[in-house]
Amino acid sequence: MNALFALLLVVVVATSAAPAPADSDAQAAIVSQTSDVQPDGSFNYAYESANGIKVEDQGTIKSIKVPKLDETGRQIGDEEVLVSVQTGSYQYTAPDGQLYTLRYVADENGFRPQGDHLPVAQNA
Repeated sequence: MNALFALLLVVVVATSAAPAPADSDAQAAIVSQTSDVQPDGSFNYAYESANGIKVEDQGTIKSIKVPKLDETGRQIGDEEVLVSVQTGSYQYTAPDGQLYTLRYVADENGFRPQGDHLPVAQNA
């Protein structure tokens, strides 16, 4: 009986000394946070969590011309539409200890990320 108790005690001590599971990032506290939203639709925000995740984003509203189409899909001129233009970045430390930073622009031309860890197309 004492051997069983000793074995149970060893298991409890070993599991309590084990590293926290990876999903403990979900419980990381926010250590700093800013946010500013303007009536014209522009905004910026940033935050940093205790586990080293950092996020920054800013946006504006931009007017662009796009083709105006009739009900058949034929272009009948141009029209102005408002689009959101965002720039920002985020960084985090991967489980292997590597720090990853991704910068991006998102606008009428799509989402365009950049980062040292991302592949880059080669011109032929």
